[in-house]
Amino acid sequence: MRTLISTSGVDPANRSVHWHSAIAQAYFPLDLHFREPDRFGGRLEEWLLGGVSLSRLRSEALSYHRHPHHLTCDEQEHLLITIPMKTEVFFSQSGREVYCKPGGYIIERSHEPYEFSYGERADLWVMKVEASALGGRIRSPDRFCGMQFTARGGISGLFVDMLHHIPQRFEAMNEEARAAVGLQLVDLLALSIHADERTLTSGGSSVRAAHLSRVEHFVRANLHRRELDPDLIARCCGISVRYLHELFRDTERTLGQWVRDLRIEAVKADLRAPGTKMSIAEICFRRGFGDVAHFSRLFKQQVGCSPGEYRRQMMLS
Repeated sequence: MRTLISTSGVDPANRSVHWHSAIAQAYFPLDLHFREPDRFGGRLEEWLLGGVSLSRLRSEALSYHRHPHHLTCDEQEHLLITIPMKTEVFFSQSGREVYCKPGGYIIERSHEPYEFSYGERADLWVMKVEASALGGRIRSPDRFCGMQFTARGGISGLFVDMLHHIPQRFEAMNEEARAAVGLQLVDLLALSIHADERTLTSGGSSVRAAHLSRVEHFVRANLHRRELDPDLIARCCGISVRYLHELFRDTERTLGQWVRDLRIEAVKADLRAPGTKMSIAEICFRRGFGDVAHFSRLFKQQVGCSPGEYRRQMMLS
């Protein structure tokens, strides 16, 4: 589905209210501060790609504020990835401040208050994705909020190039293809973040974080292996089992819980993948679970519904 919202043709006295509604519909509720409300102009186009929303926002100078009272409205946490194309933007969240110029991008969390603004007419790409979708590909993506990433060259350039091509190709794609493209965007975003050397050093010492990142890459690439236990992980990553467990001491989960959660996230991605023909049992074994009944109980405990129910919900959404 494509949506277009514009202040063109809207009475100047009503434009601020109109734009408030447009922003809440595309992203989530925010307070907006207009420099010149009666002279404000904006255009917002949105394309839905399965569970991913892509939008292009053009507007006059504006300041957006996410306050604590806004947070009670949302159960599911989302991330906004904003890529300015024309003018510098300011972003502040969780004690971090960043001025992001064209050629970079920033990540914003819906579950924390923030301020976002630009002092001139702006042209922005904005990608909205569930935090859990990116979390299934990157450990603790929230640690990257308030940091500027490059949007040029290599995998990052490919990510941004793909955004530009979607509007021209959107109408020629069916729903299944659009959902597949949405998943590819999330994959490219994850690869772009991984390519930044700060992925290794954020959240701890560089040596410890580098080991943790190596473990993360190995585990994600080997979720299909039923024997993915601490001995195998430690041996293949060149560290001791004791040190492996030590790496996870200051994280929210034990090593075993983390591997289990990664498997569940991978299964969820398989279940909602457009056009998949795999049975639930095949997906179960593909992601390293050895017993379908045990896997189904664990999935329901984690997700709140059975794998079959989850697949049906995703097909209907």
